[in-house]
Amino acid sequence: MFEVKEKPKKVERAFLLSVIQRKEEEPVATSLLDELTELVENLSITVQGKAIVRTRKTFPGHILGKGKCEEIHQNVRDLGCDVIIFDNEITPGQQRNWEELTKVLVIDRHEVILDVFADRAQTKEAVLQVRLARLEYSLPRLRRAWTHLDRQRGGGVTQRGEGEAQIELDQRMLRDKISATRKEIVQVASRRVTSRKKRKRIPLATIAIVGYTNAGKSTLLNQITSSNVLSENKLFATLDPTSRRANLPCGRTIIVTDTVGFIRKLPHRLIDAFKATLEEALVADLLLHVVDFSCSEFEAQLNTTIEVLNELGASEKEVITVYNKIDQGEQVISRLRAQSLTPKCVFISCKTGDGINDLLRIIEQELNRKVEIGSYKIPHNRYELVTKLHEQGSISSEISNEGGVEIKASPRGKLKNLLKEYIS
Repeated sequence: MFEVKEKPKKVERAFLLSVIQRKEEEPVATSLLDELTELVENLSITVQGKAIVRTRKTFPGHILGKGKCEEIHQNVRDLGCDVIIFDNEITPGQQRNWEELTKVLVIDRHEVILDVFADRAQTKEAVLQVRLARLEYSLPRLRRAWTHLDRQRGGGVTQRGEGEAQIELDQRMLRDKISATRKEIVQVASRRVTSRKKRKRIPLATIAIVGYTNAGKSTLLNQITSSNVLSENKLFATLDPTSRRANLPCGRTIIVTDTVGFIRKLPHRLIDAFKATLEEALVADLLLHVVDFSCSEFEAQLNTTIEVLNELGASEKEVITVYNKIDQGEQVISRLRAQSLTPKCVFISCKTGDGINDLLRIIEQELNRKVEIGSYKIPHNRYELVTKLHEQGSISSEISNEGGVEIKASPRGKLKNLLKEYIS
C-alpha cells in the first residue's frame, strides 16, 4: 500500500496550530485544539506547544504570511518538536511547503483522525473502511512522494520525465486498490445485511445508541445490557457496531446497538466510508442520543451529531436525548438549557447508575406508543402461547380464570397470526 510520505519511525513531540480569520472564532478554535490534543495524545504523541494564529487573509503557499511562518518555525525548533499538526485542512502543496521550511513532518487534523481510526479498527469491515478513507486521502498527495524524480529531460509533448511517469503509474495502481477495497466493503456489508435480516426474524425492537465520541455510549450499553463491551475514557475507543439483548422493566426484550462516535470536523470521506457502520441507526426503531453533559461544549457536540444523522437520512427517527455524566457536576442553568434544546430527554450517570431506570421506563413508553395492543382470551391448553408472549415481553396485563387467561398484549411476527383466533 502506498503512503503519502515516509513517516518517522517514532514521532514523539507535536506542535498544534489553528489558523483563524476572525477574533470571534477564537473560543471555538480553542475548544477544537483541546479536542485535537486528546486525539494526538491517543496516538502516544506529546503535545509540546500549540498556537492559534489570526490572519486577515490566507496565503496559498503556506496559509500564513512569511513572518508568521518563520515565527512558528522558530517555536517548533525551540520546543524540539518533530511534527506540526494543523487543525485546519491543508492542501498537499501547503503540506510540502511547510515540510521544506521546517524540516519536520507536517500533517492535518484529517490525517490524525485517520491514524486514530486505523489504531482502533478491529473487525474486517472497520479495517476496510479505514483503508478506503486512507487511500482516497493519499491519492492527491501521491506527488509528494516523488519530488526527487522531477522531469528529467525536456522535449516534445510525448516525452515525459521519469518522475511524472512513475506518478501516473502509482496513481493508476492506487485507483485500482480503491476500487478493489470498495468491492470488499460491499461484500462485507452484504453479509451484515444478511445477519440483520436474521435478527429481524426474531420480532424484537431495536435501539441504536448514537452520539459524540467519548460521550459514554459503550458504558451505557454495558449498563442497559449487563455486558462488558470495551469502554474507555478516550476518543473512538470502539469503531464497530456492537449489539446486545436487554430487558425492559415490563419484561420485554429488545436489541441495543452501540455505534461509532461522531466528532466535529469529521472528514466527509470518513462519513461516507462509515455509512455502513452507521446504518444501524437508520434501521433502528428508536435512537438514544448520548451527550456528555459534563463538557462545556455539550451543545456544539449535540449539534454535530444531529447534523451527521441528518446527512445519513435519519432525521425522521424518534430520538431520546440522554445527558450523561451528571455525577461530574450539576448545573441547574445547564439542565434548563438542555431541556429547552431537547424536550424529550433524560439525565443519567452511566458510572453510578443514576437515572438508568428512568431511561428504561421512557424507552418502554416510546416503544409502546408504536405498537397496537389487543385483547386475547387464551385457553389453558394453549398456555405455550402465553409463554411466547412473555418471551417477547409484549404483555401489558394478564388475568387467569377458569375459562383461560385474559391478556392484553402486542404480539409481533408469526405469534400475532397464531393469536388471531383468540381475540376477545
